[in-house]
Amino acid sequence: MTEPGEPTGSTRRMPTVEQDADEARTPLPDASAESRQPVPTLEQGDSRAGRFWSARRVPAALLALVILGGTGLLLYDIAAVRADHPAMQWRRSLADGLAERRLDDVVVLIGAGVAALIGLWLILLALTPGLRDLLPMRRDRADVRAGLDRTAAALVLRDRAVEVSGVQSVRVRMGRRKAKVRALSHFRELDDVRTDLDTVLENAVRELGLAKPPALSVEVHRPAKKG
Repeated sequence: MTEPGEPTGSTRRMPTVEQDADEARTPLPDASAESRQPVPTLEQGDSRAGRFWSARRVPAALLALVILGGTGLLLYDIAAVRADHPAMQWRRSLADGLAERRLDDVVVLIGAGVAALIGLWLILLALTPGLRDLLPMRRDRADVRAGLDRTAAALVLRDRAVEVSGVQSVRVRMGRRKAKVRALSHFRELDDVRTDLDTVLENAVRELGLAKPPALSVEVHRPAKKG
């Protein structure tokens, strides 16, 4: 489109904005880079990583159901007595029995012992972490916790042990503080096989990354003779 007074067919130059060369080369700030925080890490692995705590839903649910049932039955009986109905037979028998029996009676002592054992069991469940099959691993990041199943750790040690020359079969019992390895060797000297197993298994335990590496107990024997 032409304006009045301009020759037909001429072009009009559009206005341009001059930009400084240094400003043009400056990159725009990255909003995601400003909001990204570095991952919190620990200077060294935390060997004091504690065990994982079990939720223990089944004991808690059973105890809650027993208490709920007993409380509901007792409240129903009390409400019935308040409504001029006779108390339930079990409550009358229990009250008469407690009034007549002495404290040194065998039945009373057995009941008190059972109640004490149940109470101690519940206290033990409340104060111990549980999850004995889950071994805590060394913490390299402050916000990450990891664990390794004892069965998986035993399989790793067994696989490493069978790679040693002269080893025929291996049995591994993995505990929280000690790993017992029993190997059968069908050739080579037993002392040489045991030395190689000690070296290989020590490296394997170190590579597991456990917070508290278990102590190794290695035994090497000959297979039992047939016949």
